[in-house]
Amino acid sequence: MIDEAVAFRYFSVKTLADDIYKQLRREAIKLGFPPAEITLTSPDEAEYRLEKDPSSCEYSLVGDWHNEQGMKVGCLLFHADGTFFVEHDIVKPHPEKKRWFVEAVNAWGKGREIKAEARLLPSPE
Repeated sequence: MIDEAVAFRYFSVKTLADDIYKQLRREAIKLGFPPAEITLTSPDEAEYRLEKDPSSCEYSLVGDWHNEQGMKVGCLLFHADGTFFVEHDIVKPHPEKKRWFVEAVNAWGKGREIKAEARLLPSPE
């Protein structure tokens, strides 16, 4: 059962969370992945909780995405001041640049301003 305070906070950021999810998908598609190969989890499927931010003493909404095996594959963090950070694992070789591996896609911003990028790592030789 979801806590009422958590449900209220999630409802207040749901549209933004959905827009961030779409931006993360666009970032993965820009890399060259076919849309059918992008398996990002929707914000509705995350497990949410409130956590007290030690620097502001305000409560942040934190969501975790898990795969079918229960391993964490991403997180959503919405601070009370309107800033956010979202990350979702991709964990696949880059579709066009063989020397690179796509670890994850990230988004951050404040309010309705969303910035996003992929996190790449050099492929093991």
